[in-house]
Amino acid sequence: MKRNIKKVAVIGSGIMGSGIACHFANIGVEVLLLDIAPNELTEAETKKGLTLENKAVRNRLVNDHLANALKSKPSPIYHQSFASRISTGNTTDDMAKIATCDWIIEVVVERLDIKKLVFEQIEKYRKPGTLVTSNTSGIPIHFMSEGRSEDFQKHFCGTHFFNPARYLKLFEIIPGPQTSTEVLDFLNGYGEKFLGKTSVVAKDTPAFIGNRIGIFGIMSLFHQVKEMGLTIEEVDKLTGPVIGRPKSATFRTVDVVGLDTLVHVANGIYENCKTDEVLELFKLPEFINKMMENKWLGSKTNQGFYKKEGKEILSLDLETLEYRSAKKASFATLELTKTIEKPIDRFKVLITGKDKAGEFYRKNFASMFTYCSNRIPEITDAFYKIDDAMKAGFGWENGPFEIWDAIGVQKGIELMQAEGYQPATWVTDMLASGNTSFYSVKEGATYFYNIDKKESEKVPGQDAFIILNNIRESKKVWNNSESIITDLGDGIINLEFTSKMNSIGAGVLQGINKAIDMAEKGYEGLVIGNQGTNFSVGANLAMIFMLAVEQEYDELNMAIKMFQDTMMRCRYSSIPVIAAPHGMTLGGGCELTMHSDRAVAAAETYIGLVEFGVGVIPGGGGSKEMALRASDLFRKNDVELNVLQEYFLTVGMAKVATSAYEGFDIGVLQKGRDIVVVNKDRQIATAKQVALQMANQGYTQPVRRTDIKVLGKQALGMFLVGTDQMVAGQYISEHDQKIANKLAYVMAGGDLSEPTLVSEQYLLDLEREAFLSLCTERKTLERVQFMLTKGKPLRN
Repeated sequence: MKRNIKKVAVIGSGIMGSGIACHFANIGVEVLLLDIAPNELTEAETKKGLTLENKAVRNRLVNDHLANALKSKPSPIYHQSFASRISTGNTTDDMAKIATCDWIIEVVVERLDIKKLVFEQIEKYRKPGTLVTSNTSGIPIHFMSEGRSEDFQKHFCGTHFFNPARYLKLFEIIPGPQTSTEVLDFLNGYGEKFLGKTSVVAKDTPAFIGNRIGIFGIMSLFHQVKEMGLTIEEVDKLTGPVIGRPKSATFRTVDVVGLDTLVHVANGIYENCKTDEVLELFKLPEFINKMMENKWLGSKTNQGFYKKEGKEILSLDLETLEYRSAKKASFATLELTKTIEKPIDRFKVLITGKDKAGEFYRKNFASMFTYCSNRIPEITDAFYKIDDAMKAGFGWENGPFEIWDAIGVQKGIELMQAEGYQPATWVTDMLASGNTSFYSVKEGATYFYNIDKKESEKVPGQDAFIILNNIRESKKVWNNSESIITDLGDGIINLEFTSKMNSIGAGVLQGINKAIDMAEKGYEGLVIGNQGTNFSVGANLAMIFMLAVEQEYDELNMAIKMFQDTMMRCRYSSIPVIAAPHGMTLGGGCELTMHSDRAVAAAETYIGLVEFGVGVIPGGGGSKEMALRASDLFRKNDVELNVLQEYFLTVGMAKVATSAYEGFDIGVLQKGRDIVVVNKDRQIATAKQVALQMANQGYTQPVRRTDIKVLGKQALGMFLVGTDQMVAGQYISEHDQKIANKLAYVMAGGDLSEPTLVSEQYLLDLEREAFLSLCTERKTLERVQFMLTKGKPLRN
């Protein structure tokens, strides 16, 4: 039976409930968000003469919670207009409305008695066949559905979203005793395809998969930090980006999530997992009990393991439980990995360290490998689900079994034995059967060792994905030090950047030109995409800075011209060029996206022309392109200036969209041309399909534009007056004004005496000249240097 989700009810509007409601609104689903009606008036309501019967009062809790969620940063919603897809109500007056919903999600307080009362109410109104799920993070699913009808139990299970629902990809699905296979299969597919999640079906065990392993990892660190005499800064240095984990690492992450949340889950495991071989590890150390007593819960109480005083970040000394100035952490072992770009390649080196860091990693991985291998078959029958859960729920770049593979399965066992541990029997059975790794890659697909069958089996759900890591070696057709061209099959090739942070320098430009050459001669189309953290942070600033400082202006002019010409090749090649932006897509990365035939953007794309922050204007065709896009929107003379001004301000204020949907608002993505995908894992495959479709429909090389209307002095005068006023009001510096005036000159088409039609090349020449002249300015060079050394913009 085909199941369509047109309307979802979310019962409970706290941080989690509102976040889930917003994410369903993100993907275009109508949402009914309900919470309880208050039983007393606020002071403000009393003053207004309202009663408990007024609708505004009865819906106060739900409306306040949703409003707070929509104001929060980072935003739970892709675009503020999507909030109109959410209607609100209360569980007393509006419960009957759930009869119109296809899926009802319970997100109330973590108390079984309250949840059971909610399910009793739901059963009165839901239509048969409607999905009912609970977002519990730990209450056993089988307790919740007791006493409910057969139809309810068949369509009931746990669906555990991780907070924040928009950003964390883990979607755990936990069947109850009677949950039908059809329901599990549907939710598994829906989570991946529509919600953009990594769906993981877990067993009904305490804390499920993600929190069971994640909380073990954090609790073992709490004990290890004392045993090894480490500071919290040292642990955060060792457990952050160096091993492919978030910047917040361990203790900062606990501060963000809330110590009380962590303690709640840890206590749940301690009370409900009496057969766990390391049960005592889940017992809270004394310093955690003391922090709970002091209400040092993290960000929500303005102090936890870290505390901000003025501009200084203080950290907690775990011996004295007093705050002190943060100490910089450094280890010789970490220095050994500085030249190793991918975290997965660092693990072999990290465990060989002769200092405290090396000892830390050996102990940490030994206990993690032991614990994870012992959780099978308790929490899941397939170990790849543990890796999926840790990557999607905790932001790890590699899961425990992937790390173990990287170190070597036998080497991992030696680490375990050195610490007095033994691997689970199934691991030694795997080695005895001739399988020397947990994972393998065959014909572009990932295979895992199936413990029951004692042989490798394809990880399910990959058919909609193209995983570049799996095909890079076998399908590579060309590469240089900064880019790789891979054959995606069906006549489509992919260009991937491999430079630092995917910045665009000479090697990447060479790669783009080579990819277009190859596609024009022997393929149907080109995708420009990668599966790193970010699409591209922009042009290679270090190269621009070096040429400008050494006053190599001819070389700099040639470099900018090559960038511009390459962008124009993307626009005017004889094959479709599809960009696949995601994550940070800034400056040159944004210009590349704007000059492709179409963009297939991940919903989580943070895109914009940010060149003003380093003292220049967009010089790779971005300034020209904004003038061109404004020209295409001109209708009548009286609004032309307003349209142009909007595009000018987008560049001048260095606006960055915080989702692909906001990219349409600021004009860097275009409706009707560009599309958005919610699941980044599907992005390359979707981009390939778009390229194929355009080729099959008969792609014709576009004709270069010579019909761009520029407004000349009329617009230039307006902009110059505006920047004068901004300086007079002390909103911008004199150097900001200089940059803005250069941009104004380009976007107005120079000081032409009347509106005129010009070519793209005319605007590109103006743009390049303006960019070069700004590179001769001392204050611009100061901004570039500050960005290169500090990683943030300087206002001078």
